[in-house]
Amino acid sequence: MSAEIICVGTELLLGDILNSNAQFLAQQLARLGIPHYYQTVVGDNPVRLKQMIKIALERGLPQAQSSTQILIFTGGLGPTPDDLTTETLADFFGVPLVERPEILADITHKYAQRGREMTPSNRKQALIPQGAEVLPNPAGTAPGMIWQPRSGLVILTFPGVPTEMQQMWQETAVPYLKSLGFGKEIIYSRTLKFWGIAESALAEKVSAFLNLPNPTVAPYASQGEVKLRISAKAGSETEAQQLISPVAQQLQQIGGLDYYGADDETLASVVGKLLLASGETLSVAESCTGGGLGQMITSVAGSSNYFLGGVISYDNQVKIALLGVNQEDVTQLGAVSARVAEQMAAGVKTHLSTTWGLSITGIAGPHGGSAAKPVGLVYIGLAGPNSEVQSFEHKFGSTRNRALIRHVSACTALDHLRRKLLSAVKN
Repeated sequence: MSAEIICVGTELLLGDILNSNAQFLAQQLARLGIPHYYQTVVGDNPVRLKQMIKIALERGLPQAQSSTQILIFTGGLGPTPDDLTTETLADFFGVPLVERPEILADITHKYAQRGREMTPSNRKQALIPQGAEVLPNPAGTAPGMIWQPRSGLVILTFPGVPTEMQQMWQETAVPYLKSLGFGKEIIYSRTLKFWGIAESALAEKVSAFLNLPNPTVAPYASQGEVKLRISAKAGSETEAQQLISPVAQQLQQIGGLDYYGADDETLASVVGKLLLASGETLSVAESCTGGGLGQMITSVAGSSNYFLGGVISYDNQVKIALLGVNQEDVTQLGAVSARVAEQMAAGVKTHLSTTWGLSITGIAGPHGGSAAKPVGLVYIGLAGPNSEVQSFEHKFGSTRNRALIRHVSACTALDHLRRKLLSAVKN
């Protein structure tokens, strides 16, 4: 048993649209315990689409008579000439298209509800291969289909609009697949998140866990963050969690302070919980990140309970006038320096009367760097209780683009505060 996702649309190949449908379907297949090993994107071309169907059928050929192969298509179900999924599938399997009156009536009704007249091209959406079942589309005019053109093969088609596809999947496809016996086992995953350690270094530390059969452990990195995905196959989510829990605990212990949270937790949400628990408050002063740090913090619901505000001190005069940074330090050391970062943090903490002040100043590029101060050089300042102020130097590298340097800078600032808050709890 296996599934393959085939997303149809030239706009996907050109990068005009993010392919969120494949991500959604992959997650949903895991919840049903249906393994899938391939995802394909193909343009609106019947010849290439047929080639993809042929390849998918060959590599997913059921090994036993009782096995089932599932092909899931998204896109290409609209009324325009380049919407070719349905007719290409019918042609591939040599089955005629038939007009379904219930589909035509549904399309006509939806156009009438919107005060519009159905155009002749929309009749095309009422055509599906003979013998196929209609997969209703409650939100749009393009229905999908559920089709078994031959033994051991199930084809599901969906429109490319994510909201329509997701509703159709949940309301019709999931019950149908469960009726075939799928969903008795699920694949459940938990993701552990780490900051401040390289993927290779973490992989070496946890190498003994990377060959486990069930649950499995896999490392991967994304925008400065390293993750360990723990996946278990079991009869229920509860059983899967029982398999995952002891492994997760051991991995967290190995990760030490580099481990910061799991699943939907972010550095900002974890810092927020720590501030709430201690009854402390935070303010920020930003230069090169331009408000990105504040945005991360305020993206967490309830952050107003501990985050008072910030200053985007992009210009040096703002650093001097609003944050009390010494003009002589700016002149002699430069705005991108440890001393300025410390003064920014202390200044915003004082002016906003918070427990903690966090600052960032750096060179995000792509221009403005020098041999002494290259692109990617960032200083983070942290001012805490009892007038304690410190700074941290980071060289994030000139090969990273501006957006990534800004993102990593904001995350690293939060990570420094997280570690400081944790050390205060221990003491």
